[in-house]
Amino acid sequence: MDTIDATAQTLANLYTQDFGGKRNGRYRCPRRYLADLLGRRRIYPDDITAVSRALLEKGYVLIDMETFFVVMSANAFVNYRRVAKDAGKKAG
Repeated sequence: MDTIDATAQTLANLYTQDFGGKRNGRYRCPRRYLADLLGRRRIYPDDITAVSRALLEKGYVLIDMETFFVVMSANAFVNYRRVAKDAGKKAG
C-alpha cells in the first residue's frame, strides 16, 4: 500500500473510532496531522487531490477548509436537495 492509500485508510478508519466525545462520524483534522500521515513537511494541492480521490473510493469526502480538513461520509450528501435547471430564476 502506498503512502496516499495508507493515509486515506487511516482517515477512513478514524471515521469509525470513538474520540472527541463522539462515538464515530465526521471530524476535522489539522493540516499538520495530514502532513504527518503523508510523511511530509508540507502538503501541496496534488497531495490533497490524491488523498481526496483515494478517500472518495472508500466512501468518504475530504473537505479543505484552509486551516484544517473535514472528513465526512459521502452518503451524508445523498439526500440533499437538487438544483433544477430553472432554479434561481425569478418568476414574473
